[in-house]
Amino acid sequence: MTARADPSDILIGIDAGTSVIKAVAFDLAGQQLAVAATPNRYTTRSTDGAAFQDMRRTWQDCAATLRALAQQVDGLAQRTLAIGVTAQGDGTWLVGVDNAPVTDGWIWLDARADATVRRLRARPEDADRFASTGAGLNVCQMGSQIAHMAATTPDLLARAECALHPKDYLYLHLTGVRATDPSEANFTFGDFRSRGYSDTVIAALGLDAQRHLLPPILDGSQITHPLCAEAAAETGLRAGTPVSLGYVDVVCTALGAGLITDQPAACTIIGSTGMHMRAMRAEEVRLNHDRTGYVMCLPIPGMVAQLQSNMAATLNLDWVLTLAGDLLAEFGCPQERSALIARIDGWMADSTPGALLYHPYISDAGERGPFVNAAARASLIGLNASHRYPDLLRGVIEGLGLAARDCYAAMGDLPQEIRLTGGAARSRALRATLSAATGAATRISSREEAGAAGAAMIAATAIGVYPSLPDCIAQWVTPNLGPAEAPDTALAALYAQRFPLYRAARLALEPVWDGLTPEKDASHV
Repeated sequence: MTARADPSDILIGIDAGTSVIKAVAFDLAGQQLAVAATPNRYTTRSTDGAAFQDMRRTWQDCAATLRALAQQVDGLAQRTLAIGVTAQGDGTWLVGVDNAPVTDGWIWLDARADATVRRLRARPEDADRFASTGAGLNVCQMGSQIAHMAATTPDLLARAECALHPKDYLYLHLTGVRATDPSEANFTFGDFRSRGYSDTVIAALGLDAQRHLLPPILDGSQITHPLCAEAAAETGLRAGTPVSLGYVDVVCTALGAGLITDQPAACTIIGSTGMHMRAMRAEEVRLNHDRTGYVMCLPIPGMVAQLQSNMAATLNLDWVLTLAGDLLAEFGCPQERSALIARIDGWMADSTPGALLYHPYISDAGERGPFVNAAARASLIGLNASHRYPDLLRGVIEGLGLAARDCYAAMGDLPQEIRLTGGAARSRALRATLSAATGAATRISSREEAGAAGAAMIAATAIGVYPSLPDCIAQWVTPNLGPAEAPDTALAALYAQRFPLYRAARLALEPVWDGLTPEKDASHV
């Protein structure tokens, strides 16, 4: 189907990520018209592993981003047919009386629930929970975080009326409706086959008494709610505009990047975190014995994405580039981050492949795929006196490639083609490294804002611009895919030799991580 060509018709996609909140205007054929962005802000605390953000400020930043978009698009309010919203996944955002925040929103980087996760994973009931959700229990998830609150700060839950994810909270402000989507609802508390909450899962988490906090499950590809008057006043958009609750950002980004087209492929998102996934029918899912990974419902009947997620991807690049930036600044030569990023390919060319092994477990929350260990920490193995900064940078990037291979291997055979998205995927050297590390051809999309596009695509389907999401994908996604880039055979052979060493080293380091982990201060909430 060809979308209506009326230039006055616009769809807005909101993608409230960990680093940036974006609002993007698209025409009905999927062409990006304008984008506005506001930096997201969150706080971390080393004493107890906390990571949280101000919920009210997040909404205010989202509203400001929509107002900024209106400054770029004439008549945006009158021209907008629908709004789709997605955001960073996991986390726990509690609201109480009058939808007021009970406390700051716990985000996916929060590690306070480590001890609770260890306790719950050790229970025999966790096998049944995993069989239903397809998701390995980790510190990121709302189930773990609420269970930890119940054990340590029950007063927070006593004051709460509803537990939301970040996108759900924004949807609440946009429409006044408390709801969550099928993807996050089911990998946290449900069954990906039936797409409903599961008594077995809720009981396994010990949360029967908190079940009332779970909101209704709403499929934004089929149902919308009108933009409420209060949100219209704050955003400058027209009251009554249909708003679609998108699926979690991972799903929206994968949709926009080409996870589902007429040709089967895998998809890797190189963002703050690394997501590695395949689309399949729910009955085709084969769960692993280690109880790791996720299964996420897709906005197509009967379809899911099975994935493994390494906790930190570009966070590792941020760290290694910050080393260079800080040192240059010490000598009076400060550099913009963009200037450092522009040098990545050159540094990669000035280094030796496979000389170092790097485990990219840089997050304070440890690792969640393809194993779960909040104590996991990054390591660099193989240094000698001849190594210089380019070798260090290459080691980090190769570590991301080997982590992707580790994740795909946990789901079965390695893929033949991977659709890549995320800002770091624009680096030719990084693409070549990931391609060689997995042995798969890579393909990137010319679309810049895949997450916002995915949310807008779901909204377009909900209001009938397209009869189905696959019809929308055929126009919005497939034409934007670039040519396949085959892996370098010599480099692929080298990384195939290095991967067993990478995996053996991470298994051997587990007791070291436990010894390095400081005692957490439980006095903070």
